Amino acid sequence: MNLLAPLGAAAWDRFAGGRAAANAVRVLPATAVQVALIWGWHLPAVFAAACRSPTLTAAMHASLFLSAFWFWSAVIRGARRCSWTPLAALLATGKLFCLFGVLLTFSPRTIYGSLAPICFDPASPRPLVEDQQLAGLLMLAACPLVYVTAAIAIARRRLAALARDGGWSFGQRAG
Repeated sequence: MNLLAPLGAAAWDRFAGGRAAANAVRVLPATAVQVALIWGWHLPAVFAAACRSPTLTAAMHASLFLSAFWFWSAVIRGARRCSWTPLAALLATGKLFCLFGVLLTFSPRTIYGSLAPICFDPASPRPLVEDQQLAGLLMLAACPLVYVTAAIAIARRRLAALARDGGWSFGQRAG
């Protein structure tokens, strides 16, 4: 989600020559769907159902990837149009994903502990809380790296466009 989806969306955009269908890449619906899916699929009951069913597991991974691809396609298109909306979407989405990472990392007990016999290797010598904390740390490392880097690039591009168009100057004083 944090590597293949943005790279795939950028490659697709380049392949399409920047002419993606406007209705297919709206930022706000893409953001809402991506956030709903990441949090929805990780609800303990839903996650347990996905662990029990290879079909649901495949659906979970496919829907998470496709929503991320849609999101990144919308962000790329919005950034090209010099809109501030993709920046807001990146910051909101990044915060919500990082919050999930924080919950996993700093929870005093396992969130998915009751699912261990269903979803995880019961013969694992390590406690599940360590696996959960590692997953949270990976999310905390990946989210800022990808989302903040993209947000900085978009803000830089938008501010440069404002300066170029005379709407704002980097050295301009108020007053």
